[in-house]
Amino acid sequence: MTEILRSKNLATKFQILVEVAANQPDIQQRDIAKRLDLTPQAVSDYVRELVKDGWLISEGRSRYRVTEEGVDWILKGLREWQSYSNTVQKAVASISVCAAVADCDLSQGQKVGLVMRGGLLFATDNPDAGARGIAVSEAKKGEDVGVSEIDGIVPLEIGKVTILKVPGIQRGGSRHTDLDRLRKGIQGKKLVSAIGIEALVALRQIDAEPLYFYGARDAVVEAAYSGLSPVVVCVDDDTSDLIRRLEEKNIDYELLDTRRT
Repeated sequence: MTEILRSKNLATKFQILVEVAANQPDIQQRDIAKRLDLTPQAVSDYVRELVKDGWLISEGRSRYRVTEEGVDWILKGLREWQSYSNTVQKAVASISVCAAVADCDLSQGQKVGLVMRGGLLFATDNPDAGARGIAVSEAKKGEDVGVSEIDGIVPLEIGKVTILKVPGIQRGGSRHTDLDRLRKGIQGKKLVSAIGIEALVALRQIDAEPLYFYGARDAVVEAAYSGLSPVVVCVDDDTSDLIRRLEEKNIDYELLDTRRT
């Protein structure tokens, strides 16, 4: 995978540089923030880093220019992305048979569309979906079915992870957790994981049991990549490691503190 895709920081820098290159020299940071769904302060911080990196030059208020080094880095990132994109398309096209859930009754040899729903791959009777294939056998609705001759990319939006931070045992553990806030944080969520004994006990105190405790970090990443938005209750000491992993995987997250104030 490309360097840009591995780092949320670099991916955002890449997008900001492209925005500046397309609109230089007069560019408003608030306009960039709006287009990229960032806060103006975040854009300001990134711009400051880009200037320090030597990829951007400030020519006065609201006037910026991408340097030659910045242009070279944009082109390098673009080449890497195009190469990776070609690899992904070849990988998808080369799959001989993949398993999917039949969204309706399907017949052998029927053209189907492939969509992700609730973290699962479904074969539908609409071949105009983002990816298409051929059912290798007949299947009733809800059964597993093999799909071959896959063409295209399955449309998928990466999910957002909610992290509920609880205090470690040195800071009171579950006894110093705001259980009402914790209960509200997991309300309506089906995919809840726990990292740390204190997190597990806090959940049990509100009569909730995590779906994942062992291997929770990997489960959260896999769920997000499947289009789900999981919740992970995490001891504060382990929060930084979890956030670092999510950022490395370019997964968006929200951090909420359930510690008693």
